[in-house]
Amino acid sequence: MKIRAIKTGIFKEKQNLPDFIFKYLPKVKNGSVIAVSSKIAALWEGRSAPLNQKEKLIKKESDFALKTSLCWFTVKNGMVMTNAGIDESNVKNKIVLLPKNCYKTAAKLRAALIKKYKIKKLGIILTDSMILPLRAGVIAGAVGYGGFKGVKDLRNKKDLTGRKLKMTLIDIADTLASCAALMMGEADEQSPIALIEDAPVEFTDKTHPQEIKYPFKNDLYYPFFKAAGFKIKN
Repeated sequence: MKIRAIKTGIFKEKQNLPDFIFKYLPKVKNGSVIAVSSKIAALWEGRSAPLNQKEKLIKKESDFALKTSLCWFTVKNGMVMTNAGIDESNVKNKIVLLPKNCYKTAAKLRAALIKKYKIKKLGIILTDSMILPLRAGVIAGAVGYGGFKGVKDLRNKKDLTGRKLKMTLIDIADTLASCAALMMGEADEQSPIALIEDAPVEFTDKTHPQEIKYPFKNDLYYPFFKAAGFKIKN
């Protein structure tokens, strides 16, 4: 698998994102995946707000929000994230929210780029920074994706000893997002796009966001969510 970050100009709010990507990445081979910062996807949609609305919008955008000493611990669209994905880095005097519907945004972007590149197999990932429990530093997750299956099911497959796996699912979408973000950077790299080639993914024209959402009561962190009073919304 090959991953290459794409250096670009500064993306401006409500600028045409497909045209922007095509300008800096004019050739993409069939069977590639393009990772895109969720921030520029949100700016494409005009999803910004004044700084003084940050706390209000964190609560509004979250399914669950708990204030901590560092930030807001939130759950949004079935994902744990800080501050409901709302960020103020790399923008002046504003905050940027996540796209209103990350999967619809990924699908829209994918459809436009397929036409531009004249290819059939193309994956899109919208990346955003994430924090793992009890780990220093950030990684990245896929807040939305399209064009490929985000989870690989290994249940009932055999390991090296012949034992059948009972629970193993491979989170392809988030793993690719984190790999891409490692190349894209988190500061002033100015590389909000990454091209992923030869990724071990199964391409599909239909994306099912529910595939990557794990059953709440089966989740490893369920006891902590329960103790904090969080109830999943259907």
